[in-house]
Amino acid sequence: MSGGKEFPDRIPAQPSVEGLLDALKYDGDGLVSVLVQDANDGALLMAAFADRNAVRKTLETGLMHYYSRSRKKMWLKGEESGHTQKVVSLAVDCDGDAILAKVQQTGGACHLGFRSCFSFGLEKDGRVKVIGEKLFDPAKVYKK
Repeated sequence: MSGGKEFPDRIPAQPSVEGLLDALKYDGDGLVSVLVQDANDGALLMAAFADRNAVRKTLETGLMHYYSRSRKKMWLKGEESGHTQKVVSLAVDCDGDAILAKVQQTGGACHLGFRSCFSFGLEKDGRVKVIGEKLFDPAKVYKK
């Protein structure tokens, strides 16, 4: 563990959204890791980052919001594709620096068209093999 107070000790006596947001342990860029799991079958769909505002917006709307490090802004999952993630439950790890989101996924989670971002297996010889289910054509969905 990283020292200092453990996550449960940082939870305020009077629960509130702001208290939870204060209790999370953000990295140097103000981000927490988010692992996203299908609530129906437990499949790991994606890993992303959220800043304080994205966590707040997720709690307010019930839809997953993230922070894009490349675009340097908050985004709603599915704002371009329509492939949204409705929150079923959220959990925080014991250090307070990662969130597990269980969601109802509409369409594919991966911007490359796969159900899961974890659709590429690594072989012992170094080759990469597609192991995931392709659900959509990104060129048609994102029109790029």
